[in-house]
Amino acid sequence: MAVITDRPEGEAPSTELEVADPDLHAQTLPRTGVFARPTQATGWREWLFTVDHKKIGIMYGAAAMFWFLVGGLEIGLVRLQLWAPDSEVLSADAYNQLFTMHGVTMVFLVIMPLANAFANYLVPLQIGARDVAFPRLNALGLWVFVFGGLFLNLSWFLGGGADGGWFAYAPNTGMTYSPGHGMDFYALGLQIAGIASLLGALNLLVTIINMRCPGMSLLRMPVFTWMILVVQFLLVFALPVITVALVLLTFDRTFDSNFFDVAAGADPLLWQHLFWIFGHPEVYILILPAFGVVSETLPVFSRKPLFGYPIVVLSGAAIGFMGWGVWAHHMFTSGMGPVSVAAFSATTMFIAVPTGVKILNWIATMWAGKVRFTVPMMFSVSLVAMFTIGGLSGVMHAIAPADTQQTDTYFIVAHFHYVLVGGALMGMFAGMYYWWPKAFGYHLNDRLGRWHFWLMLAGFNITFGPMHIVGLQGMARRHSSYGTFDGFEFWNKIATIGYFFMLVAMVILAVNIFRTWGRYRRGLEPAAEADPWDGRTLEWAIPSPVPEHNFDYVPVVSDVDDFWHKKYQPDETGKLRRIANGNDIAQRGDQHPHLPSPSYWPIVLAAGLPLIAFGLIYNLWIAGVGLLLLVGAMYGWTLEPSTDPSAGHGHDHGDDSGGAGVELDDDPAGGAASHVGANGAGASIAAGVSAAGASNGEAAGE
Repeated sequence: MAVITDRPEGEAPSTELEVADPDLHAQTLPRTGVFARPTQATGWREWLFTVDHKKIGIMYGAAAMFWFLVGGLEIGLVRLQLWAPDSEVLSADAYNQLFTMHGVTMVFLVIMPLANAFANYLVPLQIGARDVAFPRLNALGLWVFVFGGLFLNLSWFLGGGADGGWFAYAPNTGMTYSPGHGMDFYALGLQIAGIASLLGALNLLVTIINMRCPGMSLLRMPVFTWMILVVQFLLVFALPVITVALVLLTFDRTFDSNFFDVAAGADPLLWQHLFWIFGHPEVYILILPAFGVVSETLPVFSRKPLFGYPIVVLSGAAIGFMGWGVWAHHMFTSGMGPVSVAAFSATTMFIAVPTGVKILNWIATMWAGKVRFTVPMMFSVSLVAMFTIGGLSGVMHAIAPADTQQTDTYFIVAHFHYVLVGGALMGMFAGMYYWWPKAFGYHLNDRLGRWHFWLMLAGFNITFGPMHIVGLQGMARRHSSYGTFDGFEFWNKIATIGYFFMLVAMVILAVNIFRTWGRYRRGLEPAAEADPWDGRTLEWAIPSPVPEHNFDYVPVVSDVDDFWHKKYQPDETGKLRRIANGNDIAQRGDQHPHLPSPSYWPIVLAAGLPLIAFGLIYNLWIAGVGLLLLVGAMYGWTLEPSTDPSAGHGHDHGDDSGGAGVELDDDPAGGAASHVGANGAGASIAAGVSAAGASNGEAAGE
């Protein structure tokens, strides 16, 4: 191994990170035409070709908020239709399309990518890594998701959206009852989005398992990272099930097969079993990241450790495991038989136990704490309250007679939204306000944030609370109108008013984001400190906003909430005393280790998938073009040089490992060191190494 630096011969190595001569490196890596890496750029190209996990996380979040706007407008039209009896704002067909696409959008294009935004941005920071395990694969997952979402919604402009409900029960999705192309876009678009989720899940699994910093055992990981780990396992095993169902539906609609045609001998319950075997773990895929968020915010703003950390972790894992055994409670009225109904009633009751344990632990964390009601804390507390209501209404459906009475009524709509809006979405808002200064370097406006919270909480309860009442009164879901004498008008008017409360709340959030960003750019907003909340986890030990390389040196941890223990220690009486200010002991962010270079091929490869899907719907020649683009992008991916020769020292010289091999450490206590894998096994080497004459520019040690 040759080490090339600019240090004169005989001079002692510095504890600062030294960087290989960029001019020499450029000479060893000539460009290779179309297969050259993009040069380090600014502006829109910096985002289009990036493989930086932080930028990818931000783009996931931006895309999710765009689709949140779309999904919100879709359901706004539905609420206008239900304002009065016998309304004709929408036709029955348009109504079916809107509530279907609203459900698909909110589940697959809003809450899932919001969780992925936090996971991409935070997991490497919380485990002390410089990037994810496979940076180019991470970028590919983002662009596949983007193209999948666009493909799904292009159906609006090509004959109409999907109209069979987000659950797409057969035979409503067959050509007889849905002759347009909306359900084709649904089946193929969700397969594309599923590829994105699977890529992200595998990447995060490898990252969390293999790239934890020295000393970070599994039971020293932050709870947020733990919940993300559980969710990735759920995705890996759940997505193949829904993929099988969607492929069968595509074959039925495109190639005249009969997987769901009961008249041709198909099982009438096959789709329901396949969908809900995926669908109920999907509920925990949506809610567990929010559980992880509040498990981080509640201790910080209660100024107490999380009560029962190991139990909170275990209960999250138990929820993920037990979630596989409750899917058929969605099918109690399908005629499964009493034995199946009794079994799934019992498992539905049991899964409430680990969820209840989490709620009790959160309450115990706040109990007798020095609670600060910041905006993130307010959203976190609202999750605890709203999800408790949603959870209790869910346990009611473990009782088969009650479930039979409430199935397909607005009571189910209320329950589902108390779980996903009151739970998952409130948790995501808590995380947004909590980690915003870390991601962007400034705080969102507190006063506008409080207006956002109170209007959102009030609007949410005004909208969905009354649905419990009209559901028990017998109002069926998915009906485009109701009669004058049904008695549903009053509560539907209240629910529609609540929708406009939430709409105003989201307008205030948008104003907060753009107004504060503009003020920050003009120097009117103060920059955020590294540790503005007196945080507990490793992301608060680095500057705000996070530098491109994350960490100047790889941290070494010795306890849960290790950064907090560096700031507080017990005195001789056992009382905790501050020994350091987090902003003073945070890393400076002034080093420049090598990082993965940008790449063209993730976005090019992703663009081939919607072309293939278009071809399956309209003309197989289009699919052929998409397949050629896909194969060509794969070829380009494999031949792409390992780094951009003109990018200087800002990028990695290795393959797409994101630092899974050698990570450079200029730890002041121990000198420059290299750490490999979760426990940092590896030999000590000089900081800033570069391999002289390495084949295709591979870094020394990779």
